[in-house]
Formats: sequence, structure tokens, C-alpha cells
Amino acid sequence: MSLESVTNSIDDAVSDFFEPVAEHVGNFVFYAVPVGDTELPLIVAWLVIAGLVFTTWFGLIQVRRFKLAFDVVRGKYDEDGSPGEVNHFQALTAAVSGTVGLGNIAGVAVAVSIGGPGATFWMILCGLLGMATKFVEVTLGVRYREEHADGTVSGGPMHYLPKGFAERFGKGGAKFGKVLAVLASIMILFFGLFGGNLFQTNQSYAQVASTFGGEDGFMASSAGAVLFGLVVAALVGLVLLGGIRSIASVTSKLVPAMAGLYIVACIVVIVGNISAVPQAVEDIIDGAFNAPGVTGGVLGALIVGFQRAAFSNEAGLGSAPIAHSAVKTKHPASEGLVALLEPFIDTVIICTMTALTITIANPPSYLEAREGKAEEIGGVTITSDAFATVLPWFPDVLTVAVLLFAFSTILTWGYYGLKAWTYLFGKSKASETIFKALWSVFVVAGSLLSLDTLISLADSALFTLAVFNIIGLYLLTPFVKRELNSFLEFVKRRKAGLPDVAEEPQPAKSLD
Repeated sequence: MSLESVTNSIDDAVSDFFEPVAEHVGNFVFYAVPVGDTELPLIVAWLVIAGLVFTTWFGLIQVRRFKLAFDVVRGKYDEDGSPGEVNHFQALTAAVSGTVGLGNIAGVAVAVSIGGPGATFWMILCGLLGMATKFVEVTLGVRYREEHADGTVSGGPMHYLPKGFAERFGKGGAKFGKVLAVLASIMILFFGLFGGNLFQTNQSYAQVASTFGGEDGFMASSAGAVLFGLVVAALVGLVLLGGIRSIASVTSKLVPAMAGLYIVACIVVIVGNISAVPQAVEDIIDGAFNAPGVTGGVLGALIVGFQRAAFSNEAGLGSAPIAHSAVKTKHPASEGLVALLEPFIDTVIICTMTALTITIANPPSYLEAREGKAEEIGGVTITSDAFATVLPWFPDVLTVAVLLFAFSTILTWGYYGLKAWTYLFGKSKASETIFKALWSVFVVAGSLLSLDTLISLADSALFTLAVFNIIGLYLLTPFVKRELNSFLEFVKRRKAGLPDVAEEPQPAKSLD
């Protein structure tokens, strides 16, 4: 029996077993209500409303403190001796690498195909709202992080939910928070293995096989798939062995490089079609408030735009605080401000550049997709065709970009998964080694298996986390307000040349 037939049998067996489960869970998590002629997934509304609430609560912090966030990233308010493992810039790039990926390339193409150019406007708005949510959850992540004896730190919803609830509501809150923490860890681990690892490897391998030789080439064979998986697994394993310092070292170079490459390519396409820019901008604005040819009209464009942005930047899901919690700082709100730049980079810049490039280039595949064949054609194909209108050779470069996006996502989600794993099974050398071996095996499996049903189930698990996480954010926001005021006082004293005597964050209550 050939390797291909074995992997196909595994795919079929997994699908047959889990498909009913994935369907029922997905229908529950992504339950949609009719809105006009279209439907609104409640989980998307939940995420968008949170962004609106926190934007109001903190007085447009994403606008008023935008410059301060950049000042923090470039180290203007660093303090010697701060606990943590990486600097602000490294923490930001590590977290961005977990959100910037195939969704920015393929998902956005599908969004503007289904929702029209107007979806871009709503995507930008949702990204701006998500900046406030990221600020809140990351501030909590740093405030309640756990510092280990070896100098490493752990953070995320599995830490701030039980510790925060304990601080605010006592023992009863601690018990409830502990339950939520275990559930959060399971969901993060499950999504990490299938969505953050296997899916990324699978899609990047498919792009490589398609670009280099096609169906008849060596890379499309079982041997090519195994070779690809082993190479990626080896590279990922080497970086993971170094922990967050190693991951941050790689992503701090990889993320700016791949984002810069992608944005420059978008600009080249836009400049190459410069005469079409005014019409494209007009189509985006007009389509946001008058969406002809879109199911559900304006509401349809709004929902698709919000959905793509929410799914892309992960604001409110609780994943990013895991990476940001490793930052060197004495002021949790300082990293919260850094984190609000994440949805801006991911959604407002990169997703928008993709949408604008496709709208301006207007390739035949995009026109065909607008007729209802977006999912059939595939988002990567639409984006690739848009670049090819000006740069015929760019699909090869896009393959490199896809590989870089996928690799950085696998690294970051490997770190997220490790933190969830050690929370569930204990932090020891043996425990961490078992996880890293398991993670590497999934990388190889990703080049051979698709396991679409499990990936769909993983998506449901991750977005279920948003329900618990955002409830926690609402209840713990007073602590975030306190941390922000403390950091702003520190900034005020630093600017005035006074000694740094700002109040340091109080240690969280132990649950041991």
C-alpha cells in the first residue's frame, strides 16, 4: 500500500468519525442570526461589541495613545532590571507572527469577493476596534503572569482568569477561574496542534508543490511531502528548543522582512495601476454604504468585513497575551499599549493592502469569484493573480511569503501550545520535551494529511475561548484602568526628568 493511499485512508477515517461532531459544534459556536437578507455570526458580534465597549471605556485609547505605543516599542520607557525574557519589539513581532498568515493573503481575497470592495472599509473599522480589546487582554496577561525560577515566564488567559477572579471575587472566583483556565488551555492546545501547526504546514506545502513542478513534479509526490515536512519540522524544532528568546529572535527579523516584502509588492501593483486608484477608493467607500451585487447589501459587506478582521487579528481570543507576557517590563499597561499596534499591523495595514491590491488589479479570477465562486477558486489564487497583472513572476515570490508566514505562525503557536501544555501537565524538562516532539510530528503530518474536519473543530474551540475570555476582560477591566494610570504617571515623571517611583503592580494571589 502506498503512502498516499495510507494518508488518504487516515483523512477519510478522521473525517467520518469527527465530521458529525465538528458540524454540531461549529453550528453552535458560529451560530448566526438573520439580519436583513444575510446572517450575522453571534461570535463575530461578540468580538466587535467588546472592541466597541473597550474603545469607549478607555476613551479611544488606540488613537490617543498611538504615539506613546510606538515610543514604548522603540524602548523609550525601558527600565533596567525589569522581569521578563524579551524586549517590547520582540514581544510584538512574536505575537504578530501568530496572526499574520494565510488569512491575510487568502482570507481577505475571499472577503472582498463575497462582500465586495466595501468589505474593506468595515474590515478596517473592526481592526481599529480590536486594538482596544488587545490592550485590555495583554495588560492583564502581563499583570498576572507567572515568573519561574529559571527566569522564564508564563502568561495568558490560563493565568489571568483564575488569578484575576481570585483577586476580585475571592475563593469562589478562584475556583470558577480555575475551571475556565483549564478549558482555555485545552482549547489553545487543540487549536495549536491542528490550526496553528498542521493546517499551516499543509497549506504551505500545497503552495510549494503547486509552484515547483505542479502535480507531476517531485514535490507533489509522497517522498516530496515527507521531505518538506522533515525540513520544516527540523527548523521549527531547532527554534523551539531555544524557547521564547529564540522564537522572538527569529520573528523579530522574519516578521518585518516578510511584511515588508509583501507590502512593497502591494505598492508595486498599486503604482502599476495608479490610474485605477481613485476608482478603487471610491468603490471601497461606496461599497461600504451602498453594496450593489452583494448578498445582504450594506449589511452583507459589513458582516463579511467584520468577520474577516475578527478572524485575522484574534483580538479577544486570549492567544496574543501568551507571547506578550514574556516582555521585560515593570508596567503591564506598557505592553498593553504595544499590543494595540498588533491589529493595526495585521488588519488595518496588511489586510487592507491585500484588499486594495485585488480591487485595483481586478484580475479575471476576482471577477469570476464575485459571481459566487470565491471558495471554489481559492483566495490565494485570486491574490496571486492580482500580483501577476504587474509582476508575472511574483507568484513564485508569493510562495516564499506564504512559507515565511506559515513558518512564523507555526513557531508562535508552538510557544502558545507549550504554555497550554505545561499549564495542564506541569512544567518540567520531560514534559516540555514530549510536547516539542509531538509538535514536530504534527509538522510532518501536516505535509501528508489535511484533516479538514479536525481543523474546523479547532476553529470552533478557539472561538469558544473568546466567550470566556471576554467575560473575564469585562470583569477585570478595573485592574487594567489602574495599571494604565500607573504607567501614565510613570511616563509623566520620566518626561519631567523625575526619579522613577511609579507604583509597581501588586503580585497576583497565589492559587496553590
